[in-house]
Amino acid sequence: MFKRLFDMTTALVALIILSPVLAITAYQVKKHLGSPVLFRQTRPGLHGEPFEMIKFRTMLDAYDEQGNPLPDDARLTPFGKRLRKSSIDELPELWNILKGDMSVVGPRPLFMRYLPYYTEEEERRHDVRPGLTGLAQVSGRNAITWEERLSYDLQYVDDQSFAYDLSIIYRTVGKVFHGNDVLVEAPQGPLDEYRKRLNESQV
Repeated sequence: MFKRLFDMTTALVALIILSPVLAITAYQVKKHLGSPVLFRQTRPGLHGEPFEMIKFRTMLDAYDEQGNPLPDDARLTPFGKRLRKSSIDELPELWNILKGDMSVVGPRPLFMRYLPYYTEEEERRHDVRPGLTGLAQVSGRNAITWEERLSYDLQYVDDQSFAYDLSIIYRTVGKVFHGNDVLVEAPQGPLDEYRKRLNESQV
C-alpha cells in the first residue's frame, strides 16, 4: 500500500514538474519523426498481465518494398539515439505508473514474445509491478548479459524495500546524468533469439 502511494505521488509530482520537458520533447519528436508522437506497445505487467506501455517515439516509420518495417538500426535517427541516451523517451511511462500499470522501481517490462523463454525461476520477475527503473538498469542496463540482467530482477523481487527503492532511484539519476551503459540492443541480441540459439547449440 505504501509503495503504491509513493508511486502515485512521485508520478504525479514528476508529471507536473516535467510538463515543460514533456511538451518540448513532444514538439521535437513531431518535428523530427512526425506523428504519432507517442509509441505504444503491449508489455507484460504484474503477474504477466498485458498492459499498453507508452513512450516517446525514437524511430522513423520506414518500410521495404514489400511493406515490412526496416531493421531498427535503419529507422533509429541521431535524434532518436539522443532521446534514448538521455532516457527522456521513457518519461511518458509516468502515466503508466499513475494508472497502476507500473511502479517507479521494478524489473523493466520486456516484450510479450519473451514470455515463453523465461525459466520457471525467471518468471518470478512478474511477481511485482514492472518499473520505470530497476536494479538491472543501475547495474549495467543492457550492457550486461541476459543471465545477469534477469538475476538482478530476481534479486530485486526478493530484497525489495522502500530504502532499496530510494537507493535505486538515486543511482538511476547518476546513470541518466552521465549517460552510462546505454546500448540500442543487448550484447546477446533479443532474449527470444538468444535462447533459441542457446537451445539449438545444446541439441
